[in-house]
Amino acid sequence: PCWHRVLGGALLTALFVALQIQSNHLQMTYYFLFVMALMVVAYGVEAWYGAGMVRFCRATAVVIAAGAVGICINLSSLYHTLEYSHESRGSSELAAATAQAGEATDGLSRDYITQWSYGIGETWTLLVPNVKGGASLPLSQNEVAMSKANPLYANLYGQLTQYFGTQPMTSGPVYVGAIVLWLFLLGAFVVKGPMKWALLAATLLSLLMAWGKNLMPVTDFFIDHLPFYNKFRAVSSALVIAEFTIPLLAIMALRELLRQPQLLLRARVAVCVSLLLTLGMSLLLALLPGALGGAMVTGREASMLQQAVAQGYITQADMSGIMANLVQMREAMVSRDALRSMSLILAGLLLLRLYAAGRMRQVYALASIGVLCLIDLWAVDKRYLHDDLFMADTIKEETFRKSAADEQILQDPDPNYRVLSLTSDAFNENNTSYWHKSIGGYHAAKLRRYQDLIDHHIISEHMLAARALSDNGGVLTAEAAAELPVLNMLNTKYFLASDVQGRKVALPNPWALGNAWFVSEVAYVDGAAEEIALLGQVAPEDVAVVDARFKSALHETQQLDVAAEATIRLDHYAPDHLVYTSENAADGVALFSEIYYPHGWQVTIDGAPATLCRANYVLRALHVPAGKHTIEMRFAPQSLAVTEAVAYGALALLLLGFIAWCWQRRARVSKP
Repeated sequence: PCWHRVLGGALLTALFVALQIQSNHLQMTYYFLFVMALMVVAYGVEAWYGAGMVRFCRATAVVIAAGAVGICINLSSLYHTLEYSHESRGSSELAAATAQAGEATDGLSRDYITQWSYGIGETWTLLVPNVKGGASLPLSQNEVAMSKANPLYANLYGQLTQYFGTQPMTSGPVYVGAIVLWLFLLGAFVVKGPMKWALLAATLLSLLMAWGKNLMPVTDFFIDHLPFYNKFRAVSSALVIAEFTIPLLAIMALRELLRQPQLLLRARVAVCVSLLLTLGMSLLLALLPGALGGAMVTGREASMLQQAVAQGYITQADMSGIMANLVQMREAMVSRDALRSMSLILAGLLLLRLYAAGRMRQVYALASIGVLCLIDLWAVDKRYLHDDLFMADTIKEETFRKSAADEQILQDPDPNYRVLSLTSDAFNENNTSYWHKSIGGYHAAKLRRYQDLIDHHIISEHMLAARALSDNGGVLTAEAAAELPVLNMLNTKYFLASDVQGRKVALPNPWALGNAWFVSEVAYVDGAAEEIALLGQVAPEDVAVVDARFKSALHETQQLDVAAEATIRLDHYAPDHLVYTSENAADGVALFSEIYYPHGWQVTIDGAPATLCRANYVLRALHVPAGKHTIEMRFAPQSLAVTEAVAYGALALLLLGFIAWCWQRRARVSKP
């Protein structure tokens, strides 16, 4: 073999594997693995029947080795993401305790995985972007739709969305381009070789994955048998495969048409089938926009209108008129985009026929097709990524404008405390987290245990706190605070609420338990279900609820004599380094208002290693001997040093390989 070419290919493979992983969207990397695997299989089949297995095995070994180098360069992030996934999207102890026999508890739930599933009919957005209306933007913003709007209901259309598919919402359709899709389907006939079959198989796999709950037997198979598949949500994201494979095969088809001008005239079956599925479908949707089936008015919209009738805002006749007009508006959107796609395909077909007839030079044909595709995709992309979305830094700063209440809270000298917003959905807003350490905030991969705590305690206590503060003029009484044990143990020192004028105000919680405290009793339980249930029945300032597996680490302590003067104080806070000073007359068990994470935390008492335990479902607990001590917690995983060493070694290997390739190339060029 030509080792110069082999080394060059290996270096490119390693480099782009490393860059793909470094982009840090592992779900997309996971999907692309299927494309690579199908290419290997396709070339393997060709090698088997073509007696080229030796060359295939050699090439495959090079790809695997190069891929391993790319992976090792990112080993630290990959390993620690995998480690974290066990705590966020791994098996759930609480789910296992309540699951029925045979029910899987590892990974995300099937409902959550498939919540964003692409409708089977919606897949035609690959050809006609507005088949399901486009994005979840106000219907009033669509000029085509509003041209059919009844002026009597104009105000209502600002509350309804353009999108009428089955997903909860969407930022826009998956559209590859009308000409591109036609060339892709044509390529399924005119392109030869293993790459075509790999791309076709990957495209089909992409669709099957994206359909999710709309093809549940297949999705169940993927969840049950594909490694890590149950770690990812939003299965519609699998269409990223199709967005890669369809254009690639379309380019290969275009190359064949340019190399063999008469192919467009000879391959009549291929041309007819591809045009029937694209041009014909566009014509059908232009004439009959509802041909794909499915309601033009979603069930959610029908329920909203029915509720408006029940409340007397509109009459039953109004509801019928609105729904009929809504159908007309959405049919106009579908029809307009279908005509657009049909026109583009006809233009592309005309250009290639002119080239095949010898009336256009190849360079002009190629440039014209490229310009048409650019115009097509640019125009659709600008519907969702337009100038109005770009803003100055000053406007961005206003998004997270600091209120007087935020400023008041930030004056607190306490090194660590938490804030809970009562003014909005605390777990789907990020303004509080921008300024403070928040009880809420949004994260797509929360720790499972914290999500359990949210579901079983925090949501209900959130409502109780809001009601209690409202009823008592912004003051949290002792009786009300007793009903908020979880918020208090999480050191919720402030609530953000709204006054009668709608202004944000900061309301202190004097009953927050602080950064750490000694308890007088340890209640041992068997398993997660007992632990989270008992947590709502005890006073966390006195009782620590601990899983029995940590019994020996706490010296099997149950009852403790905690003197009133026993103290524990947080002296230094950083996310990865906390320092406490404790003083107690007898051995005790301290609870720390910090989330317990089993990986990487090193704890010492006066420099001597100690064992950190979990208590109250999510907090940290530690057995502290009598006397005055300095307690340090550092996040310093040993795995970090190991994985970083491997990563730098792999990077050095890549650089050495590049130097060797340059040296070899120079030697080849210098030969007479």
